[in-house]
Amino acid sequence: MIQLVPRTAPAPHWQVLTPLMAVLATMVVGGLLFGAMGHDPVAAIRTIFWDPLFGPAAGYSRPQLLVKAAPLILIASGLAVGFRAGIWNIGAEGQYIIGAITGAAVALAFHPLQAWWLFPLMVAAGMAGGWAWGMIPALLRNWFGASEILVSLMLVYVAQRIAAWMAFGPMRNPEGMGFPGSRNLQQYPSAANPELIAGTGAHWGVVAAAVAVLATWFLMSRHIRGFHIRAAGIAPRAARFAGVRPEVLVAFCLGLSGALAGAAGLFEVAGPAGQITDRVGVGYGFTAIIVAFLGRLHPVGILLAGLLMALTYIGGELAQLTMSLPAATVQVFQGMLLFFLLGFDLLTRFQIRRRVRA
Repeated sequence: MIQLVPRTAPAPHWQVLTPLMAVLATMVVGGLLFGAMGHDPVAAIRTIFWDPLFGPAAGYSRPQLLVKAAPLILIASGLAVGFRAGIWNIGAEGQYIIGAITGAAVALAFHPLQAWWLFPLMVAAGMAGGWAWGMIPALLRNWFGASEILVSLMLVYVAQRIAAWMAFGPMRNPEGMGFPGSRNLQQYPSAANPELIAGTGAHWGVVAAAVAVLATWFLMSRHIRGFHIRAAGIAPRAARFAGVRPEVLVAFCLGLSGALAGAAGLFEVAGPAGQITDRVGVGYGFTAIIVAFLGRLHPVGILLAGLLMALTYIGGELAQLTMSLPAATVQVFQGMLLFFLLGFDLLTRFQIRRRVRA
């Protein structure tokens, strides 16, 4: 018989090894799953994890890696700050949607104006929209003690309904022959988020994701607010005695994560997505939660985890095209990855020992 013995402190080496073990376990179990479905498991894993980088279509899929990873890294960077403080924002998807709507609203309000300041104004509006949507659960928690988990999650569905209303109503393209959806912002030069370097996939969202990684690293390791966040997450009562105000941290963390999610939504709707539709939310806000935990809530880890998760998106699409794998392949992989990560995470807090009979 074996038993789990609590560690006096989390094991640093297991904190590094467990994400790698989770990825390997996902590959093995995923291969077995594909084999049970009648597909070649080795070919399926190679298609998902190798071909996007080094396969025949790598010239197209490699630049897409940055396109897919940028919103995940941007959202996960904000979520990780709150998670470190024990503040659980599960509704980043809603903040992403609202940020896309408010940013696009600015562009459509000024259409067809050509001005250099329009896109920065859109970014500010997107961040403000995401921040405002994130402040709703913050204020409800501070004023009434409501759970930010439930409130932020329920607001996702409200945001989805608002997006559908906008696509069919106020934002519908007057030249779109009655079809739902706004004007295509990619065809509006002042409002577009184009590729900055041809063939790389890098747009302003990629730049913002890199800035977010550096800014959150500085915040958590060099700023007094980062110390307050870490202290509140480790020992909330001790943090209060040290002068940390919980309500301020709640507002700061939920506002920050909402602003970054809103910025991600704006960069996406002005770039790859192009327009507001009733399906503007694509699940980045939920996937970013996996990215944050896979990256150990550390900015560098989030950067690597975001690239890995983007690889599963692109590889899953290739597998659908070349091997006729189901469209849910990506969701299955992401779910297994989170499952194994949480399972192996026990090793950071517990030791496995053999139980000796008395």
